[in-house]
Amino acid sequence: MARISKSQLEKLQKKYKTDEAIGTLFGISRQAVHQLRDKYGVCPVSDKHRERNEEVRRLYGQGTSGIACAKKTKLSISQTYRIINLPKSKKGKRP
Repeated sequence: MARISKSQLEKLQKKYKTDEAIGTLFGISRQAVHQLRDKYGVCPVSDKHRERNEEVRRLYGQGTSGIACAKKTKLSISQTYRIINLPKSKKGKRP
């Protein structure tokens, strides 16, 4: 796994926003960056997730199928349905 410190990862998140962009910079996968965030206890850029989740729920509420929502937002179908089915108290929040 890439040697990225916690403080470096926090700075990279502010600049690049996504795990995928950080991974590309270091030649590692998005998942490897995610695992580093978990290891260091660094939260993801929540605004990105909140906006994406709101867009999924908005599309679905307008009658777009879950599969079409997944394609539009470039998410897996299972992730899309997890977002659609989030209880009201957890919408847009991550543990």
